[in-house]
Amino acid sequence: MARSSAKLVTAIRQTANRLAQGANYQWGHMGSCNCGHLAQTITQLDKWHIHGAAMWRPGDWSEQLRDYCPQSGLPMDEIIDQMMYWGLSKADLTHLEKLSDANVLEALPPNRRYLKHNQCDDVVLYLNTWANLLELELVEQPLLQGIGIGAATGIKV
Repeated sequence: MARSSAKLVTAIRQTANRLAQGANYQWGHMGSCNCGHLAQTITQLDKWHIHGAAMWRPGDWSEQLRDYCPQSGLPMDEIIDQMMYWGLSKADLTHLEKLSDANVLEALPPNRRYLKHNQCDDVVLYLNTWANLLELELVEQPLLQGIGIGAATGIKV
């Protein structure tokens, strides 16, 4: 899962709130889909800029992530670079686009674990749940380090 930080948690929550308040959502549009909305929050670019950046290379977010090259100089790769700088991985973004991270899905109420990747309400639920998990990590990490669990013990925190 993503490298947790208060900044990333805030960005994910802002994205969920914007969508919950009726922001234009369109799963088939590179700037208005699940990843596109988070990219808007992180990069402060509008949906048209993100969509335009994606048109330099064929494919949806999953394909763009598969073909990502940090040295390409392509606009979409620069957007992905910014998102990764905030602690996200290619896997996190691939899961976000499909609402498929097992840890996030397991944290959902049992009757809501079968999300539709192209339904705005499901995206909002996924984002808020993901933010909760990352926030929990932020709280637990100092506690674990305080009791001696961490680098000295070989346990990754």
